Amino acid sequence: MSIQSALKFGLAKVFAYALLALFLIPAVTYVFTGYAQRDQDTRFVEGISQRIDADKRLAPDEKQARKDYYRSNPPSTICSSTDPDAEDYRAAMCERYGDVWQFHMARKVSLGTLVASGVLLLAVLGLGALAFVDRKMQYASFVAGWHLTTWASAASLVLQGAMAVWLSFWVTAVFFQKYSPKLIIVVGLAVAAGVFVAVAGIFKRVQSDNRAVGELVSEADAPMLWKRIRHMAQRLKTDPPQHIVAGIDANFFVTEAPLTVADKTLTGRTLFVSLPLLRVLDQTEADAVFGHELAHLRGGDTESSARLGPKLVQFDHYRHAIRTGGLSAVVSPVLDLYRTIFEFALARDSREREFKADRIAAKLVSPAAIAQSLVKIAAYAQYRYKIEDELFGRNDRHDNTSLGIAGFVAQGLTPYAASDDFLDAMKTANVPHPFDSHPAMPERLRNVGMPLKEHDYGAIAVRKPAATWVQEILTADAIEQRLWSDYEQQFAQDHERSLAYRYEPANDQERALVLQYFPPVVFALKGDDTVEVSIDGIKTSADDTTVFWDAVKALEFKESSFGNALVVTHPEKNALGLGAKTSKIKLPGLKKDKDEFNAVVGAYWQRHQIMRAHQLEA
Repeated sequence: MSIQSALKFGLAKVFAYALLALFLIPAVTYVFTGYAQRDQDTRFVEGISQRIDADKRLAPDEKQARKDYYRSNPPSTICSSTDPDAEDYRAAMCERYGDVWQFHMARKVSLGTLVASGVLLLAVLGLGALAFVDRKMQYASFVAGWHLTTWASAASLVLQGAMAVWLSFWVTAVFFQKYSPKLIIVVGLAVAAGVFVAVAGIFKRVQSDNRAVGELVSEADAPMLWKRIRHMAQRLKTDPPQHIVAGIDANFFVTEAPLTVADKTLTGRTLFVSLPLLRVLDQTEADAVFGHELAHLRGGDTESSARLGPKLVQFDHYRHAIRTGGLSAVVSPVLDLYRTIFEFALARDSREREFKADRIAAKLVSPAAIAQSLVKIAAYAQYRYKIEDELFGRNDRHDNTSLGIAGFVAQGLTPYAASDDFLDAMKTANVPHPFDSHPAMPERLRNVGMPLKEHDYGAIAVRKPAATWVQEILTADAIEQRLWSDYEQQFAQDHERSLAYRYEPANDQERALVLQYFPPVVFALKGDDTVEVSIDGIKTSADDTTVFWDAVKALEFKESSFGNALVVTHPEKNALGLGAKTSKIKLPGLKKDKDEFNAVVGAYWQRHQIMRAHQLEA
């Protein structure tokens, strides 16, 4: 399946879920009330006809007239009738909260909900379409869509929740002539919890925290670089950045959103430069990259992102709260539908502004400079990712004092650029960026009128620069050394933790590492008994037995007034061969620590499953 086909399928799937979320419960309520009303009408007409026939005071013609009247005006229609002659009949049948009144109102509310859901769906699709018009309409679309979908979802949850509670009583009453108070209470509590999540989430404010790992470069540390940036900004007739941040990530970017760097929040325009990339780009190529980033400032791209970004974060947090809030997840597809459509609009806008920024950079510096910078940046990023992936995939522990990722990349980039893997990677490569979805590099090269041949990529990627901007940054070496040291130390720690999930362990050294992250955890039970959770399994002191992780297929914690227990489902069949074998680990006295116990059991079992899966892959 192509990427385009996958995207269309994903959108169709979200749309189908949204239809179910909006229409399923109201439609079920509408159909059920119609069935129940017809049944109610039939029984009423039969009963009233028998009473009329039994009334000897009435003449045959009058009896027939009355029966015809009730057949034409059954209980299902009388509540909405305005006939003054039927006032007594209506008052008797449509008493507030009576059966007839309930079915009448439920059918009326469900029909209204279906209509409102249709209007909401059209509004969501319309707002989604507006997001494709231009950037101004895109922002207006999101603000309107954000408020509409959140409040409408909460309202829909209230209405559909009320229908669900009502159905939990009447479905069993109509079909089985009984009802379950427990079912009604469970549904009611679930609905109440879902509504609380939906409404509370609207008022919850989330702080957007943009961080960059790097250090500020002052004008005193790089006067020529600052001069060049300001000169280029002047040529583009835009204000220059107020801050330049140097880091080791494989990208460049500009932002007008607040940016936290080393616990200091920068406001205004900030340019992030990559020191490793500045080492492989000559000054002209780097100028083309600076021109591209400054074009984003001139075009209002960063201002738009700064305004929209926090709202997107807020909306996505609300979607997450709805999806994980129990019954509130019923309405999440409506939010997902709008967000998916809006994401398509964002991606298209991002693609267009990247192409425009590339063309501006080509005009400001040269098409060759921007084209060569794209190749070099993509090549470095691809190879660095490859090196880090290989290092992280190793099963030997790294010495974080001598990891040397930068050295690996510098030494291996030239042979990598001559390999078939390099050409395959570059065909679909894009330039990494933290805030935008960049088009594939070959498309960007064609956009600036420099459709390079594939066999030229390697030569460009390894071409040594005559002069670089790193040479003009007095603090560059010290900044890089500090950042690489911190990065590699964190990389080694993350890798070591991953080994704790990969090792079985097979020897004492591996066991020591695994136990560092997954030591045995003992929980007190009733009396002097204990239960121990370890990398081997779950051991109880009462009978001194261990349920090993390999003997576990599923786990379920069960609470009981007679004592809590952990039910273990085993991989093998039971004695009758009719189902999975199960056993029970009794946990008497485990009450206040039950949540911690479940969390530990879940974490240790997950470790074991990951370890076994890794062994199968190896």
